[in-house]
Amino acid sequence: MPSYAVLHRSGDLRRRAEEAVAALADCRCCPHECGVDRLSGETGFCGVGRHALVASYGPHFGEEPPLVGRRGSGTIFFAGCNMRCDYCQNHDISQERHGRAVDARGLADIMLQLQDMGCHNVNLGTPSHVVPHLLEALDLAAADGLRLPLVYNSGGYDSLSALELLDGVVDIYMPDAKYDDEATARSFSNVEDYRRIMRSALREMHRQVGDLVLEDGVAVRGMVIRHLVLPQGMSGSDGVLRFIAEELSRDSYVNIMDQYRPGWKVLSSPQEKHRPLARRTSGEEHRRALQAARSQGLHRLAR
Repeated sequence: MPSYAVLHRSGDLRRRAEEAVAALADCRCCPHECGVDRLSGETGFCGVGRHALVASYGPHFGEEPPLVGRRGSGTIFFAGCNMRCDYCQNHDISQERHGRAVDARGLADIMLQLQDMGCHNVNLGTPSHVVPHLLEALDLAAADGLRLPLVYNSGGYDSLSALELLDGVVDIYMPDAKYDDEATARSFSNVEDYRRIMRSALREMHRQVGDLVLEDGVAVRGMVIRHLVLPQGMSGSDGVLRFIAEELSRDSYVNIMDQYRPGWKVLSSPQEKHRPLARRTSGEEHRRALQAARSQGLHRLAR
């Protein structure tokens, strides 16, 4: 039984959803705390108002193996984002917000369709700015028989207040741990205090769900942590991996990713600061990050 089913039956999931949606009138949904009235259609940093924007959804086979299993991860890609990474590969979705507005009933129906398709989970892609919308939809979907584990797939720039609303709701957290340096995060992703906020968020996520638990090779609960290796050490892999090992768990499931390639502003309007990002990550840079993880005692590394 997924975590949210118990909260739905008690009525607590509906209470949390109503509280979160009402708070959109003075939105502090994420660390930006824009204070705009999204209920009236105003938008802040994320560019999304009363209704979530869905770019696409369906079985996804490009995620980590424990999420994909045999039938795919039921991924909903949300448009908009609370980060602005200059190298974003999906900037048409995250920044240009190509997607359709979907109300709570529509979003609940998408979750139920993914279940009918046979997916192993409902995977919420870039959800940090639509937590109230998700809670509202999830309560409706649970009433109609949704029973899949819920995956919260974020950039790691999540507020503790939002995560508290998700305690007992999310089964699997899949955050990014992008940077170990505040100035780098500010320069390349246009966010303040990323390192501090990401670390606090990951600690809370781990407190809620613990290390990744598999049944028949498929994830049912816990955390998957992603770290994208950037060229010239710009992601601070040593520090990020040390934090995971020492402050979360050496049994953490970590995907150290080597698929960085220059995109969006790094290609379309490059600045001097983008010079280190103008090439792909090398095999040697990725191998060094893997070795750093192993030296910290991290042993559950995605393949």
